[in-house]
Amino acid sequence: MKVTIIGGGVIGLCSAYYLNKSGYKVTVVDRNDITDGCSFGNMGYISPSHFIPLATPGIIAQGLKWMMSSSSPFYIKPRLNLDLVRWGLAFRNSANAKKVKESAPHLNNLLQLSRELMTDLKSDLPAFSMIEKGCWMLYKSEKTGEHEKHLSEQAHQFGLKTILCTPSEIQSYEKEVEVNVAGGVLYLDDCHVDPRGYMQALYTHLKKAGVEFWLNTEVKSFEKSDDKIKAVTTDQGRIETEELVIANGSWLQEVSKLLNINILMQPGKGYSIVYNDLPKNLLYPSILVDDRTATSPINRWLRIGGTMELSGHSDNILPKRVLAIYHAFNKYYPSMKLPLPDTSKAWFGYRPVTPDGMPYIGRHTRYSNLTYAGGHSMLGVSAASGTGKLVQEIISNTKSSVDLVAFNPERKF
Repeated sequence: MKVTIIGGGVIGLCSAYYLNKSGYKVTVVDRNDITDGCSFGNMGYISPSHFIPLATPGIIAQGLKWMMSSSSPFYIKPRLNLDLVRWGLAFRNSANAKKVKESAPHLNNLLQLSRELMTDLKSDLPAFSMIEKGCWMLYKSEKTGEHEKHLSEQAHQFGLKTILCTPSEIQSYEKEVEVNVAGGVLYLDDCHVDPRGYMQALYTHLKKAGVEFWLNTEVKSFEKSDDKIKAVTTDQGRIETEELVIANGSWLQEVSKLLNINILMQPGKGYSIVYNDLPKNLLYPSILVDDRTATSPINRWLRIGGTMELSGHSDNILPKRVLAIYHAFNKYYPSMKLPLPDTSKAWFGYRPVTPDGMPYIGRHTRYSNLTYAGGHSMLGVSAASGTGKLVQEIISNTKSSVDLVAFNPERKF
């Protein structure tokens, strides 16, 4: 059976991996050349710890304080945009305790499935390494600390292992640099990869396995017959297909409109900066919770990233946002004294953000051969292997590894 996947990010490639492994003839279409994008410049986290979806109680009140500041962790570019307004209203409806309580177990199931599959995947893709030592949630304020301790208790209920640590205990783990915090929680089940190496390993493996790639290719329209999509029309030619998977991240909404399907999605721009050949470096990745900043070290290499900017697909770099990441890092690790970054060379990418922070994974009833796999926000790498496996199970019409109800692409907000 011919399966066409629109999107060559980590979700699309993991979907191709499991479909190819099951004997399907797979074609991947991507608007770029699979050398950059959100799947490359992120933190590379495989994070079962991130079981709380993005839309949480209190986030709107906090967001309103932040949204007009171009250097805050969250920023909305003021503009009149109907898609943004619809998304915002749906986000408001989703940001409540009841919805989070319902969603967290499903997100946990997806993340734990992905974590389990990564152990198998790394043996198939020896060209990348996975560092399995955990990830810190570090905090500056006691109020944040209480919240993190509560999340740690929830994590235990899901079977995750954590260690609550004092500042001196954290310092005993981080032997090379000074850590200035009020406390932290170490999530032992978390791990991290170099996302670029991971993507390159997937791409190389899939090409050798016979997956066909149409790169630098723009989808223009679809040929349909009754309730089926028969072909994808692109600026490079026509691709006949028996199954279609839409997995193109923050551009998922645009492609859906070509099928007369309205999917709520916003691109959430994130920034990151990289330092090479550091004489002393972090030994563990960390989330700097109060400042919504993340760190990812691998040997002498370090990536620092963060922010959520809802400004559409705008390629403008806001220097204040890049510098906010840099200054946040220095507050937690004052002895590293990293040089000021060249903001014009900062990496940025677009996270695909749904109104409730839960991805879209599943069939769409408009067409009997259409499957969605997108909207993972900051959890793309974390949830990619699990999502790819679920896509293969959906198309094979076999029992899914986890309940898909919370990921229904037609769910109401």
